[in-house]
Amino acid sequence: MNKLASMLSLTKKAGKLISGFDVAKDSVEKKNAGLVLLAKDLSPKSRKEIALVCKRSGAQIKELPLTMDEVWFATGKRAGILAVADEGLAKKLAQLTDDKNKEESAL
Repeated sequence: MNKLASMLSLTKKAGKLISGFDVAKDSVEKKNAGLVLLAKDLSPKSRKEIALVCKRSGAQIKELPLTMDEVWFATGKRAGILAVADEGLAKKLAQLTDDKNKEESAL
């Protein structure tokens, strides 16, 4: 398992990972989550809707280099939208996501 998937798993075990559109949206609107992660195979409609919510509330949004099935493998729940409710974990996941996306674009 790569570092990003491991960090997602750790965040889930810490109880700081929110999975699914509705609960992630509520968490972002209540300012409980500052980072939203999107699976690369998320539908355009869901992507657009959560992006609007993040823009209104000022939450950061990142595209994961993982599919929903890969998220499922790492977290035990199949979801295309994940919110992180811890500032430190959010920073680390954002950094790992950026690093992994750079690696993939270099290939």
